Amino acid sequence: MDKRGDNSSGHVFKESWLRNRFRNGFFRLLRKISETDDDRAIWTSILKGQLAWQPDFWFNSRHKVFSPYNDLGSPDHTNKTAMRGDVIFITGRFRSGSTLLWNLFRGIEKTTAYYEPFNERRWFDPRTRGNKVDPTHINAAEYWREYDGLELLSEYYCAEWIARHLYMDASFWAPKMKRYVELMIEKAPGRPVLQFNRIDLRLPWFRQNFPNAMIVHLYRHPRDQWCSTLMDLNCFSKNGTMEQFAPHDKFYLGMWAKDLKYHFPFLDAASVSHPYQLFFYIWKLSYMFGSAFAHYSVAFEDLLKNPDEQLTDLLSFCRVENYQIDQLKSLIEKPMIEKWRNYADGVWFQRHESICETTMADFFEGMPSNKRAAERRACEDFINKHGR
Repeated sequence: MDKRGDNSSGHVFKESWLRNRFRNGFFRLLRKISETDDDRAIWTSILKGQLAWQPDFWFNSRHKVFSPYNDLGSPDHTNKTAMRGDVIFITGRFRSGSTLLWNLFRGIEKTTAYYEPFNERRWFDPRTRGNKVDPTHINAAEYWREYDGLELLSEYYCAEWIARHLYMDASFWAPKMKRYVELMIEKAPGRPVLQFNRIDLRLPWFRQNFPNAMIVHLYRHPRDQWCSTLMDLNCFSKNGTMEQFAPHDKFYLGMWAKDLKYHFPFLDAASVSHPYQLFFYIWKLSYMFGSAFAHYSVAFEDLLKNPDEQLTDLLSFCRVENYQIDQLKSLIEKPMIEKWRNYADGVWFQRHESICETTMADFFEGMPSNKRAAERRACEDFINKHGR
C-alpha cells in the first residue's frame, strides 16, 4: 500500500473539514451582522440606485397634504428655483466639443455659463481649482470665473458624483445634488447655463427635478472622439489590451465602466477585447439617453461645418435673442476632422462597433418591457393565424 496515498486522503479530508467549518462560521457571522441597523444602512447605500429600492406605495394628493393636527408644520413651497423655465443644461461626453459650446454661451450678454459643475477641481474653491487650463480648449480661459464667491457650494458638493451613480432614474433620491444645482441657478447674475460632462445617463433625474429647464445635448462622431480622448494617437496602439490601457485612460473610461456595469453588464472590462469597445458602449448609451431626454440635440461636426445656421437655430430654440453671431463664430477653432483615419482603418472600427451594437441590441431586446411587448406580438400573431 502506498503510504503517501493514505496521507494524501487524510490531508484532503482535513482540508475539506476546515473549509466547511470556516464557511459555516463565516455565514453565521454574516447572518448575525445582517441583523444590525449598521449593516442594513451599509447595504442600502451599496444597493441605492442599483435596484428599485423605493417603497412601492401609492399616495394620492390627500395623503400627501392632509394632516390630522392643525398646529403641525406644512410643506414649504416658497423655493421655486427648480421650476424656473429660463435654465439651460448642456450635456455631452468628454471631448465632444462641450467646452466650445459652453464658451459660446459664455460669450452671450446677460448669461452666466458654469463650466462642468461636478468637476473634481471644485471650481468654487480657490485652494483646489488651481489655474490650469487645457491647451486644447482654444479661446477658453478661467473655467472657474463664474464660481467666484460661491464657496457655499462646498456644503453640498459630493466627490462621489464623478464616480458613483452615473446612471440615475427619475426617482433617484439626491437632495444634495438638487440643492447644489439650485444654488448655482439662484446665484447666477444672468440667465443660468450649466454645462455638464457627467449627466447624460442622469438626464431622467434632471428632467424630473428641473421640469421646465431646457436640455441641450451635444454629440460627436465616436471615432474622432475616441482619438481625442487619447490626446496622442501614438500613445496607445489599436492592438493594445484593456490591461495596457489604464495609464492612458485620461477621461475616466474605466471609472465609468466600473460604476455602470451593474446596470449594463456588457460594460465589464473583462468582456471586451479593446478599450474602444468600452468607449463605444458608453458613447452609444450617452447618445441614446441624450437623444431621448434632451430637448435639443446637435452634432459637433454640424456646429463646425455650418455655425451660422446651427447657432441661429439653437439659440432661437433656447429663446436667446441678444447675441452677436460674428463674435460667437470667432470663438470657434475647427479641429481636424476624421483624425481617426490616422489611428486605424474603417474596417477595424466597424468590426468593434458591430460587436458592441449586436450585444446592446440583444441586451435591450431582453429587457422586461421589450419581452412583454414581444410576448404580446407573438400572442396576437397566434390568434390571427389560428383564431381564438
